[in-house]
Amino acid sequence: MNHWLLRPLMLVLLWLQLLLLGLMSLGWNLIAMVLYPLLPRQRGLEIGRAGISRGYGLFWKIANASGLLRMNAAALDPLRDEPGLIVVANHPSMLDALMLVAHLPRSACVMKASLARNPFLGTGARLARYIRNDSPLGMVRQAVADLKAGGQLVLFPEGTRTTRRPINPFRPGFTVIAKMAGAPIQTVIIDTRSPYLGKGWPLWRLPPLPIEFSVRLGRRFEPAEDPAAQLRQIEAYIAQELGGPSPAP
Repeated sequence: MNHWLLRPLMLVLLWLQLLLLGLMSLGWNLIAMVLYPLLPRQRGLEIGRAGISRGYGLFWKIANASGLLRMNAAALDPLRDEPGLIVVANHPSMLDALMLVAHLPRSACVMKASLARNPFLGTGARLARYIRNDSPLGMVRQAVADLKAGGQLVLFPEGTRTTRRPINPFRPGFTVIAKMAGAPIQTVIIDTRSPYLGKGWPLWRLPPLPIEFSVRLGRRFEPAEDPAAQLRQIEAYIAQELGGPSPAP
């Protein structure tokens, strides 16, 4: 097939996969809308998180089979049943949370409060009792309570997708949560050479194919008495693992 025909076909196939992801998300939110008022809190949490995790897992199986999107996150599997764990990763793409949550069915993410209140897009997150960012103090309290109850917390301390290499300066909070909850911090390194769905990359633009992501476990940090110092320590460590200097604060 001619190269000028192949690229548009690959782009359409990529869009179809993302459309499938959107339809799966909408379908699960409609199911969650029914389940949310019916299930007890803990049961809803378990079903909600498992449902999101399996949905993302199915998406990645389809994506891997297509050959356009390849994700290797098997390194996360030993963590899937570990209670009271904070998972901290760099954030090169919009797809990062999908990779981590697909392998961590106990995990919760921090999400915008406005999205959680959306009746069509937020019901799945409400059923799973994801952490809302209404206020910093409220977010910390919710996260600590969830970790003490045996949950996991997935965080991207850069706050947004990476805009300066190797990472953006970390935002405070996760080391405070670790200290208050007595929870270890497991660093995770996401490696990719693809710019797709990174900051500033438009959805319609076809990147070099295949789009590949690889996830590896980094060092684990126990809670520290000085959260601010530990934040900078972890920031420097992840920057080093990605092959660059620690960002200036």
